[in-house]
Amino acid sequence: MTGVPPPGREVTVSVPATSANLGPGFDALGLALSLRDEVRVRVEPPSAPAVTLHVDGEGAGAVPRDASHLVVRALHATYGRLGLHPPHLTMWCTNRVPHGRGLGSSAAATVAGVLAADSLADADLDDDGVLAAATDMEGHPDNAAACLLGGLTIAWTDGPGAHAARLEPAAGLRACVLVPAGELSTHTARGLLPATVPHADAAHSAGRAALLVEALTRRPDLLLPATEDRLHQGYRAAAMPETAALVAALRARGVAAVVSGAGPSVLALAAPGADVPIHDVGDGWTVLDLAVSPDGARVRSGGD
Repeated sequence: MTGVPPPGREVTVSVPATSANLGPGFDALGLALSLRDEVRVRVEPPSAPAVTLHVDGEGAGAVPRDASHLVVRALHATYGRLGLHPPHLTMWCTNRVPHGRGLGSSAAATVAGVLAADSLADADLDDDGVLAAATDMEGHPDNAAACLLGGLTIAWTDGPGAHAARLEPAAGLRACVLVPAGELSTHTARGLLPATVPHADAAHSAGRAALLVEALTRRPDLLLPATEDRLHQGYRAAAMPETAALVAALRARGVAAVVSGAGPSVLALAAPGADVPIHDVGDGWTVLDLAVSPDGARVRSGGD
């Protein structure tokens, strides 16, 4: 492991949007979606600025253009974990995942930075190593796991470490995302959760989360009961009343609708070949008709 790539070396990382929780699978279940950000990083000579950053697409006018940018912070933090000094670099970020909408944009940026550092440093981190680095920044591994591995993931922490298991989603599973205009920070959404919940609600969520794994992999006909949640969505409803109302309306029509991650986007899941009746959802919602992505993060090296 050299950690000192030559000027001109490049790496490109493609990372998918994700939806976590999926109803009852709070902080554990994640699903990769067919909407991807791309980050290209080129090593520059020591005489160049430490970081030169170009951003296109989502958040282009709002995100920082210096070392405080999340992808750069993740890259630098990973170099630090490896005991190495990061090279000077130019970075191009092409963002397609909406920011602050519960679609894993921060996890995508973090995983991209970790993998770019891993590739440039020739560190060859395994999946647990990448997930641990990303979780240290994210605080929880659900989105990062799905972003890294693709498909359906179950993530957990064990002492200081984060781990994940990947499962193959049912072929043709549909995922429609309804994105509102407004944002909601994960920090704000988590702050609305109580320290304890009734035992009956905890037991209900454990059973439905187990059922949801079966529904997403082999029995999509069970998606509606499997996505019923009592653990977090109700407590967050006051911060996103339009989202809560849309979830309730869709579920009343028989749609397996949930809050995507911490919100405020809505994820509607459907069995292969089934229609998702999302007509008349009202103004202010952007509809993204997506597929479940079997692929997680992709790394391509070049420029040597």
